[in-house]
Amino acid sequence: MLLAIDCGNTNTVFSIWDGEKFLCTLRTSTHHSRTADAYFTWFSTLISHYGITADITDVVISSTVPRVVWNLRVFADRFFDCRPLVVGKPECMLPVMPRVDEGTRPGPDRLANAAAAWDRHGGNIVVVDFGTATNFDVVAEDGAYVGGVIAPGINLSLEALHQGAAALPHVDISRPEKVIGTDTVGCIQSGVFWGYSGLISGLIEKIKTEYGQPMKVVATGGLAPLFEQAETGFDTIEDDLTMHGLVVIHKYNKDAGTL
Repeated sequence: MLLAIDCGNTNTVFSIWDGEKFLCTLRTSTHHSRTADAYFTWFSTLISHYGITADITDVVISSTVPRVVWNLRVFADRFFDCRPLVVGKPECMLPVMPRVDEGTRPGPDRLANAAAAWDRHGGNIVVVDFGTATNFDVVAEDGAYVGGVIAPGINLSLEALHQGAAALPHVDISRPEKVIGTDTVGCIQSGVFWGYSGLISGLIEKIKTEYGQPMKVVATGGLAPLFEQAETGFDTIEDDLTMHGLVVIHKYNKDAGTL
């Protein structure tokens, strides 16, 4: 079985792929100091709790936090006796190479999103990924990642607002009943929800106009369903998009004989 690991700035996601479907998806907070032993204790406890028997033979990793990769490599080697495939490293082949400025290294999560979008939808895609940052990934007709947009993430913006303005409370993200807030919490929620809705829909339209061809919009990440309520232009929401991309990339390398 394949263990796919997507390490982001805030959370790290582990998914077990049995060759046909994901058996489970587990999440933990990202800490660069977490050891391989700590990962295994957490992982084995949870899959035991869910009654999953997983014979892990392969591991693929995407990480936007370089300091975490070493301990994840040790985790794979020590407990599953395998050398993990790390997306973004020179030895990791991609179904289609990105076409970006020379010297630019797209994030491995964006490469995984591109691979997944192309595999499922065939290209000419905008992927909107709600994470610590809100990423817009543009996938060409042939499956190449060709660029995109990085905007501050919603939770990051809320935290900055709370820390930078002593009188403003921290609030949860939700769709307010009215645009014009009548209390402080309502005002903040409106600014965040409707402000980001405008940012998302506006950027999607500008990307489509500049790209010059019809494009499908695929959203992923925990906040995607919330912003679908604002009619931001999503064609579909796929929670497992990044993990599916890791499976696609791993299979490509397996079939190419590099693993």
